[in-house]
Amino acid sequence: MSEERAPITFHLEELRRRIIVCLVAWLVGSIISYIYAEDIIAVISAPAGKLYFLNPAEVFFSYIEIAAFAGFVGTLPIHCFEFWRFLRPALRGGEVTTALWFIPSALLLFYGGSAFAFFFVLPAAVQFFMGFATASLQPMFSLASYLSFFIAFLLPFALGFELPLVLLVLSRLGLVTPAMLRAKRRVFVLLAFVFAGVVSPTTDIFTQTCIAVPMIVLYEGTIIVMKVTNRGSRENDEKGGET
Repeated sequence: MSEERAPITFHLEELRRRIIVCLVAWLVGSIISYIYAEDIIAVISAPAGKLYFLNPAEVFFSYIEIAAFAGFVGTLPIHCFEFWRFLRPALRGGEVTTALWFIPSALLLFYGGSAFAFFFVLPAAVQFFMGFATASLQPMFSLASYLSFFIAFLLPFALGFELPLVLLVLSRLGLVTPAMLRAKRRVFVLLAFVFAGVVSPTTDIFTQTCIAVPMIVLYEGTIIVMKVTNRGSRENDEKGGET
């Protein structure tokens, strides 16, 4: 019984060590972010301008919130690396190669989606909401409210840019094919613009296009990648059959 339970105990201990490393990295990243919290807030609040705090403790807790968020995002590569080290002993053959491109790609897409939202969509959203100001109603964003809005606004785009990886995983599982995605291209383009119309902070076609076009580009790029990888797999299978 002890021999059967030993592997499970070993994996649980290994998982515990990886989690501790991630938590320590997050803590260190959060401490560093807290030191520079004022500078970070100055950068992310640029679209809104001057912020205000409405109670004495708001600044302190807002600094902690942004420090925890920035610390996690900044140390995300460490979390992914520890996840990779935990999974590595269980991977065999082509699974190792798949993981080696999957994890860095997920990171790049996450950061790319965040950057796209911050530089292109967030300023338009803030301007849209500020457009409701009147002579008797002037915008005044509190620090805590704006930070919560910023985080909630950024994360959907960061996660949405993981679309190519989701499609590639589905392709690996045999659930979708390049031909299937090409056949549904018009449907996806329509859905991309519908999605853009829902999340877009303004009604102008330029902003909606800026949201929809990257999704369509990612979709088309995924089809190309799937075709290349499928062709490579077929060639390897043919060579294996000949030998």
